Amino acid sequence: MLERNGVRVYYEDHGEGIPILLTHGYAASSRMWQGQVEAFSGDYRLITWDQRGHGQSDSPEDLSEYGESVALDDMAALLDTCGIERAVIGGHSLGGYLSLAFLLEYPERVRALVLLGAGPGYRSDEAREGWNEYCEERAQAFDDKGLDALGKGTEVQDARHRSAEGLARAARGTMKQVDARVMDSLKGIVTPTLVVVGEKDRTFLAASDYMAKKIPSAVRVVIEDAGHAANMHQPEAFNAALRTFLTGRLGKR
Repeated sequence: MLERNGVRVYYEDHGEGIPILLTHGYAASSRMWQGQVEAFSGDYRLITWDQRGHGQSDSPEDLSEYGESVALDDMAALLDTCGIERAVIGGHSLGGYLSLAFLLEYPERVRALVLLGAGPGYRSDEAREGWNEYCEERAQAFDDKGLDALGKGTEVQDARHRSAEGLARAARGTMKQVDARVMDSLKGIVTPTLVVVGEKDRTFLAASDYMAKKIPSAVRVVIEDAGHAANMHQPEAFNAALRTFLTGRLGKR
């Protein structure tokens, strides 16, 4: 456990080599990366973690203990705790957005980016408001139904959350968005970037295409016969794409 201001954040540290910090999406947990831990920890150092309100991490009652900036500082603190100055920063869905935001906040700590089934946020105030209304709906569903509100997504099925209340707070505090600065930063990214999306992930196909076109250094890979959690639906194809990217852009170790 990493402890920050009395809040404990769960993480795992596997392997040796070039470090990779992987952040899960909303309502998932670090368990969604087990296939990558098994495939890469012989050659790389993989750090996985549970965001606040998720998995085995704490779910503080104070909503100010959540939020994008808090999550980014948790990520930086994890690197510090593991003695890592720079890492490949990767994430799924919300975790992918946070990875982009982390690059904006801590550019000197990012060696490469891996964005899976993710988007860069919204430029339109109206679209952002619609997203934030969706976040509130998700939060209210956890308030009303408890963990029965998780849904059927592959990445959430084995997340092993301790608290539905934490997931509700994370939706209200971490998942909501306030501006377009992440989207506006894409064209200035020079960091090697891998954009991956499942061919059946219709919610994020357009967003992935947009990011790949805007980020000058981006490589886009579409995983066949895969949905939102492409790393879990087609782990061999995802792992092959990730290994090709890491080896080509960073070297083997």
